Amino acid sequence: MVALVQRVSDAAVEVDGATVGAIDDGLLILLGVHTDDTQAEADWCARKCAHLRVFPDADGKMDTSLLDTGGEALVVPQFTLYGDTSQGHRPSFTEAAPPDQADRLYLRFVEALENHLGQEVPTGTFGALMDVRLTNDGPVTLWVERRAEEETEGGAGA
Repeated sequence: MVALVQRVSDAAVEVDGATVGAIDDGLLILLGVHTDDTQAEADWCARKCAHLRVFPDADGKMDTSLLDTGGEALVVPQFTLYGDTSQGHRPSFTEAAPPDQADRLYLRFVEALENHLGQEVPTGTFGALMDVRLTNDGPVTLWVERRAEEETEGGAGA
């Protein structure tokens, strides 16, 4: 699972001209689900995003998280994060999870993030053509990834 995380001063997602999710200060999380992903990756990524210390503390250092600031998160599904551009000019999406698996794990990620943050998390609409608008604060943009094999090989922890 991969989360492209952007610190924002505001962000919104629209479907058919209607806003379906919006936040002020917080994190915009574009989420891609891999074919090998399970609930474990969704839970790990949600915990990691909730605890990322990317907001300034009193001294201006990036040392506080959404949990510390009370900021919001907006989560948008984005299967294209698993687009493979290594050959030719047209991306291959064979590593992106099929829609039923991706939607289930996307919703699991959102639920886990809501549990960590103690607040509702607005979202995009899975499978829809979306317009995403944001003001990247910093800019701060991070790639957070957890692959299923990392757990079995003793890889990434929390």
